[in-house]
Amino acid sequence: MNSDFLFVYGTLLQNADNDMSRFLAAHSKVKGKAYFFGKLYKISWFPGAILSDDTSNKVHGTCIKLTNTEATLSALDDYEGYDANDLESSLFTRQLVTIYDENDASYKAWVYLYNQNIEGETRIPSGDFLNETKP
Repeated sequence: MNSDFLFVYGTLLQNADNDMSRFLAAHSKVKGKAYFFGKLYKISWFPGAILSDDTSNKVHGTCIKLTNTEATLSALDDYEGYDANDLESSLFTRQLVTIYDENDASYKAWVYLYNQNIEGETRIPSGDFLNETKP
C-alpha cells in the first residue's frame, strides 16, 4: 500500500519555520489537524513519536497531501535519518500508520516514528510538540 498523505508532528510542521518545514510547505497541501495513537518524547531540539496500543495516548499534528510524493519523501528520509536499507541505525523509520482527522475519520498516512531507545527521554504528555515547547 502507498499513500500521498504525510502526518507531521514536530520540526516539519509549517509553523516550525525552518528550512525543511518551508520545503515541505512548498511540496504539499495541508489537509488538516489529525492525530494517531502514540507517545511523544522530547529527544533533543526535536520530538520523536512511537506507536501505542492505548487509545488515550495521542500524538497531535497535521496531515498534509504531498505533491511529487516520491521525490519529497526521499528528501525527507534524508532529513529524518531514515535509511530503508539500514533500519537498525536509522534515527527514524517511515511507516504507514492509521491517523484520524478532527471528525475521527481514519486513513493511512506516512509517519516518521522514532527508532532509537526512548529510555531516559522526556515524555510530552499532551502529545503536542509545538504547544508543549512554547516559552
